[in-house]
Amino acid sequence: MKTTASPLHDTERLDWVDAARGLAIFGIFMVNVPAFNAPYFLYGGEAVYWSSTLSHSVQTFIDIFFQASFYTLFSFLFGFGMQMMKDRLESRRLAYRSVLFRRLVVLICFGMIHAFLIWHGDILLSYGVLGMALLFFFRVEARTLLHWAFGMLSFLVIPLTFSLYTVRDQIQGIVNQEAIVEAKMNYGSGSFPDIWRQNWSDWAYANQWGNIPFLALSLIPMFLFGMYVCRKRFLHEPLDHMASIIRLWVATGVIFFLFKAVPHFFGNPEWFHLAQDSIGGSASAIFYILSITLLFRTEFGAKIARPLTWVGRMSLSNYILQSLLSFVLFYSVGFGLYGTVPPFGSALIVVAFFIIQIFLSRAWMKKFRYGPLEWVWRTGTYGKKQPLKRKGSATS
Repeated sequence: MKTTASPLHDTERLDWVDAARGLAIFGIFMVNVPAFNAPYFLYGGEAVYWSSTLSHSVQTFIDIFFQASFYTLFSFLFGFGMQMMKDRLESRRLAYRSVLFRRLVVLICFGMIHAFLIWHGDILLSYGVLGMALLFFFRVEARTLLHWAFGMLSFLVIPLTFSLYTVRDQIQGIVNQEAIVEAKMNYGSGSFPDIWRQNWSDWAYANQWGNIPFLALSLIPMFLFGMYVCRKRFLHEPLDHMASIIRLWVATGVIFFLFKAVPHFFGNPEWFHLAQDSIGGSASAIFYILSITLLFRTEFGAKIARPLTWVGRMSLSNYILQSLLSFVLFYSVGFGLYGTVPPFGSALIVVAFFIIQIFLSRAWMKKFRYGPLEWVWRTGTYGKKQPLKRKGSATS
């Protein structure tokens, strides 16, 4: 009988990895909503415009526990998933490069629609393009993956942090007032063409040619860390690697605290933000996924983390749904709340809608094998229409 490529079955899934993916979707949403709601994250001035003590406290909380922690976690899981998919295809003696290439091309298509029509802060396009680099790393030894990952992070962080320190007085508190006014006008009271024009302008500003090397040196190392962990099967067989997992969990927790929390005791200087996000964000991402993995080792922990798996199994659909909600809430063609919702209000929106997403995801996954966009992605990846409806009830 001819062997064909196909997606994972439910019995092959790792619940703690799905839960970590669901947690990443929550964390990305927590960071995205304030940026969707106002231009300050992109152009500066957030602490000035949201000047209350409560707003500053919420901003600090998000900066420590969410900023740069969850797109890095998602990057780790992306590399983990690519390696896992490659291994499954090879075990069936199937050519993996064409399948993975199609997977990335479909992701790029999703990213282009999302980035240019909905949300300039899209990550899908970056993942699809930079993910092509992984096709060159599949034949590299596991230890070499670590060398590349640490090397790229070091090349990014060490010289640039030193350079930023030398000009620390010039970069502190920079605010692009003209860009803020323009964004408020187009997003807050503009038409669809005005919104799309502003969206393109913001995307081009964030993704200008000079920023691409920094983006690559931030994302690709986390892809490689994910590939390494997948090869070593730390998350496939956590009980067999418990001592190593606990040691790494403690180490990343300490680095997380030192790089993400300690700078706030010294005024959170802007020259240190690159190191804070690159090193602290990477450490916190690994800390979070190991925390979820350890949580699933107990009956009570698995029970409280289980709802995250429902969101994680349709993470692409949930990610796009969050952007669609934000588009409608904040832009003038919807409810027009742009620039009016302070950080605490943004956090409430995130928590409330994510709870709704948990229940929506559970209801959907009981009837269907994949989320709607996941189904499109898999169909494009495997070049064959995938079955969507379940034949029986799904397990919770």
